[in-house]
Amino acid sequence: MAARGRDEPYEGYQGYDVRDPGRSEIVNEFGDPVAQDRVDLRDLVRSGRRTRRRRGLHLGPVAVTPTRVTLLIALVGSVGFLGYAITVRDPSQIPLLASGAAVLGIVFAALALAGAISAVRAGQEGAGGRSFAMALGGGVAGVIAFGCFGAAIVLALVWRR
Repeated sequence: MAARGRDEPYEGYQGYDVRDPGRSEIVNEFGDPVAQDRVDLRDLVRSGRRTRRRRGLHLGPVAVTPTRVTLLIALVGSVGFLGYAITVRDPSQIPLLASGAAVLGIVFAALALAGAISAVRAGQEGAGGRSFAMALGGGVAGVIAFGCFGAAIVLALVWRR
């Protein structure tokens, strides 16, 4: 859906004239007062934005979804495993580092994919700034993923030697 400008009214209330902020009532296109919920309707019409009800659990502005929880647990777990592999001082250290880097690469690749999907959805909703931020975050996650995969390959080759 195309983004609307700041002064364009909400689709469902095109007949209301609310451009005068000092007005205490809402009028239709004929100038007759309309008895409705004044504050919420005026804010909705003036903003030109659609409103959605928040569903489910939220942590501040961020919705808590199963995908986000799974990726967070995988990210914390793989970073913790990589931290453990760095502290181990025995012959199994290099294979542990290689597997930890590979798992971390998989997690960041999943984050990059989630960022790409979120960027497309935000773009379809007309939220250009959020779409740009998601695309940028997904791109950074993709670069980190390729770095982790490269480190895993190098460590695997060093271990085979």
